[in-house]
Amino acid sequence: MTEPSFTFDGRPVPFVAGQSVGAALMAAGIRSWRTTRVEGRLRGLFCGIGMCFDCLLVLDGRPNERACLVPADTGMRVESQEGTGHGHLAV
Repeated sequence: MTEPSFTFDGRPVPFVAGQSVGAALMAAGIRSWRTTRVEGRLRGLFCGIGMCFDCLLVLDGRPNERACLVPADTGMRVESQEGTGHGHLAV
């Protein structure tokens, strides 16, 4: 039986039932998945309870999802986020 997984930046990340995306990323040794808006500094989990915004990522094409609050699910497409997550939009 294969363990459930989602993809992060194109590679599979396994998880256990009830685990958040952030917890699964940390368990897989992935410590950062976002850069800050101005200085491009790396961010990942900080508070782990949805009070801060350090763990933002792109989930199935939607930017600014908090990894600590989203339950991991099979087949999710998770991507690292640069800045506000809207860099692809024309201004």
